[in-house]
This record gives sequence, structure tokens and C-alpha cells, in this order.
Amino acid sequence: MQRRNLLKALSAVVAGAAIFTSFGAHADDKVIKVGTIGGPDAQIWEVVTKVAKREGLNVKVVEFNDYVQPNAALDAGDLDANSFQHQPYLDSQIKQRGYKLANAGLTYISPLGVYSKKLKSLKDLPQGAKVAVPNDPSNENRALLLLQAQGLIKLKAGAGTGGNNATPLDIAENPKKIKFVELDAAQLPRSLSDVDAAVINTNFALAAGLQPTKDAIALEDIHSPYANLIAVRAQDKDKPWVKKLVAAYQSEDVRQFIKTQFKGSMVPSF
Repeated sequence: MQRRNLLKALSAVVAGAAIFTSFGAHADDKVIKVGTIGGPDAQIWEVVTKVAKREGLNVKVVEFNDYVQPNAALDAGDLDANSFQHQPYLDSQIKQRGYKLANAGLTYISPLGVYSKKLKSLKDLPQGAKVAVPNDPSNENRALLLLQAQGLIKLKAGAGTGGNNATPLDIAENPKKIKFVELDAAQLPRSLSDVDAAVINTNFALAAGLQPTKDAIALEDIHSPYANLIAVRAQDKDKPWVKKLVAAYQSEDVRQFIKTQFKGSMVPSF
């Protein structure tokens, strides 16, 4: 009788260990679903996925074709993370839709740049210079923040941040008395012969044959608010898998891929 009871007890222990092992293995094999946009972002995530795999993290990339769905899917729990947006866009989505999402780490920036056919440096910008900027609210705000960061202007307190897009009317200090020419973003490269300098988005600069890292006389800092990021649910931000995911993205393999593949049109922000 005692032997039979002992065997039963041992069987129960073995079964419990098997169940525990099964659950443990399942936890280690968890698939991390990451939403992104097809194209360059998806290309980068192919490399990230391989790096993550080496570190024991199983990543599945889900591609979207618009900027609305990835945050909705993440907030709903259909994704574990997404990677396609910068902080101002995430902030606006949180404000408009009440999402509880957080920035887990930076990825890359497509830097806004200042270009000129007349100047080699912004230090040479003359008094009363004409500077062309995009005329849409988001990109004009971004351009003015870049010029402020370069010390050319100073915006009024609160302008340009927290969703308050700045315009030339929000400039508090303009020591060089710069005259701003507001144009459609796509037209800015063509304006270079008519102005002293123009602030141009990377995609339009590239289309005009301009290389950001070679031709721009000033570029956004890689830690600009407009650097893209990895977003997760706020409740997950400090979980170990999030740190592993960010580390995989911010690896040397990914850094070199971005530099080689995109040649300055996208610059690592880590």
C-alpha cells in the first residue's frame, strides 16, 4: 500500500513538472507581433527579425498600408508593438483616440534638411535672406523647429510643441530678419535658385537629386522629435521582451543595414 502511494505521488510530481515545462516552453516561444508599413520599414524589420531570433525572440511582422490601423491594432491587443511613426504623430493619436501607448525606443529619422545653391553654411546667411519652408502645418512647424535649433530664430513660448504647430507669426526673435517663403513641400527643390535657402523633406530632396548627408547645409538631429520609434502598450513598456526587441533593432547589424541600404535618406537614431 505504501509503495503504491509512493508511486502515485511520484507520478503526480512528474506530471506537474511536465506541465510546468510545457508552460515554460510556451512562454519562451511567444510570438511577438510587430506592425509596420510595407516598404523600407518592412525591409529593416526583416533584419531585426533575424537579430531577435539569435537572442531567442520570435518576431512576426504584420504589414499595413496606412497610418491609422497599426495604433488601433496595438491598443486593441492584436499587436504587441508597432514601428512606423514619430513622437508628434503618436502624441496626436493618443490625444485624439485615448490610446494607452508608449515610446519604447528610437529607430531612425528621415532628416529634414536645409539646402542652398548659394551658401556653404548657415553662418553665411545674409541679413534679410529669403528662406523657403513647407506650407503645410506639420512640416512648416518641423522646419521652424530646425531653424530654431540652428540658432537662426526663436519661437514664442509653447509654439511648435505639444501639438501647437508654429508658423512664422509665432517667431519671437529673428535677428537676421529672415523673410519666409511658404511653398508646397514638393515645390521646394525648384525654389533653390530663387531663395537663399530652403528647408526640404528628404523624399523631395532625393527626388531632386539631393543627398541629405552630402548636400544639406544643416540637418535635423538624429534625436529630433521626428525620429521614428517603436511603440508598445504602456503596461508592457518595462517587460523583458520589449527590451530585447528594442536591443535587436538598435543592433549594429541593423545600423549598418540602414546606412548601406538607404544612403542617408534614413539615418539611425540610436
